[in-house]
Amino acid sequence: EQVKLLLETVRELPPYVFIMIGLYSGLRREEILALQWDCVFLDVPTPYISVRRAWRTEHNRPVISTTLKTKAAQRDIPIPKCLADCLRQVKATSISEYVIADSKGQPLADSQFKRLWQYVVVRSTKERTYYKYVNGQSIKCKVTPIPGGHQKNNPKLVYSLDFDVTPHQLRHTYITNLLYAGVDPKTVQYLAGHENSKTTMDIYAQVKYNKPEHLLSVVNAAFSAPVGA
Repeated sequence: EQVKLLLETVRELPPYVFIMIGLYSGLRREEILALQWDCVFLDVPTPYISVRRAWRTEHNRPVISTTLKTKAAQRDIPIPKCLADCLRQVKATSISEYVIADSKGQPLADSQFKRLWQYVVVRSTKERTYYKYVNGQSIKCKVTPIPGGHQKNNPKLVYSLDFDVTPHQLRHTYITNLLYAGVDPKTVQYLAGHENSKTTMDIYAQVKYNKPEHLLSVVNAAFSAPVGA
């Protein structure tokens, strides 16, 4: 439900493509921002993304490198139809070699990405702090947006996200959904680009043991013996 609400909220906004890639391919932020069309294969029987580059910034300027976080980060990820369709639409009108680019077709600087993500942040119902001047003094104020409410200075902006959203959470959601679907941890490790299987298994444990109904029989069996036996 949260994924559905998030996508409905940002569907016509600049972060939409970034969020779709994060949710349905599990790429890291630096992998999404470095993604070029020569690594997006859409006209094949099984569309996929090939992770071969990483993004970073130096003095706010984007730097694209073929040096990835780990050896395991280099991988080919099959993508579902919803993401393939989304990327086809983007590619049809793209003027850049980058999937996510600025108005000049260049990869995003750090400040540009932060502005991009603000489209998500400002739609959150999370309490926020701001300062205003009263009689020459700076006063700290807090405001908690009401779900479904509109921003005072921008009536078109609706506070609709009553949960936190970060770029990393998109990736975590992808991994979690694979595990919920019964994909074996070793395959998930490859798709996520985890060098250490412990990282994957820690998430697997969270998924497996986060459903009380699945553990009920185990708990009942553990305490089925008569008291004092």
